[in-house]
Amino acid sequence: MSQWAIQPAAVFAASPIVPVMVIDHVEDAVPMAQALSKGGIKVFEVTLRTDAALEAIRQISEAIPDAMVGAGTVINASQYDAAVAAGAKFVISPGMTPELLAHASQSSAPLIPGCATPSEVMQALSQGYDHLKFFPAEVNGGVKALKAISAPLPQVRFCPTGGIGPDNIKDYLALSCVATIGGSWMLPADLLAARNWSEISRLAAEAVALVS
Repeated sequence: MSQWAIQPAAVFAASPIVPVMVIDHVEDAVPMAQALSKGGIKVFEVTLRTDAALEAIRQISEAIPDAMVGAGTVINASQYDAAVAAGAKFVISPGMTPELLAHASQSSAPLIPGCATPSEVMQALSQGYDHLKFFPAEVNGGVKALKAISAPLPQVRFCPTGGIGPDNIKDYLALSCVATIGGSWMLPADLLAARNWSEISRLAAEAVALVS
């Protein structure tokens, strides 16, 4: 993992919030990222849930070179390689498999695997991964669960994602094991459909203000 161009700790330290971006139309990719950037967010997780995702990563990386663009919802080695080829600087998975952990450990971009239980955290640690995504956070017990899981595993840092928003983000960031938060509340579906980028910039700025 020493061959990774950047380390997971640098990804987590780059922003207290990582917006989870589901991009249906390639032409929305750069305006969406620019709107978030104007609001003060320059770390992006573009999920591989749509056909537009890889081209979106490529275009955002070219249009905003100082941004840290990553890929999310990566579940296998071929998706990992495609994301890195498109320009992803980091890769996030909703879970983990032995194959994905092994593949990423020999590749160029850091993988942040997903976990929900102490056993999964231990599996990741056994392969050298100590920066993890806690997912889905609220469904799996939220702040109380993550605090309990991290107590015997203090060497791990988490990016909780799933069900987090303005009402509870500070509770997560109050945990010493939490380094950053994943979420999409600053990208509501109605604003995306209307391409209301100025309002998305405002919501992004509000999110940054919440954690600053």
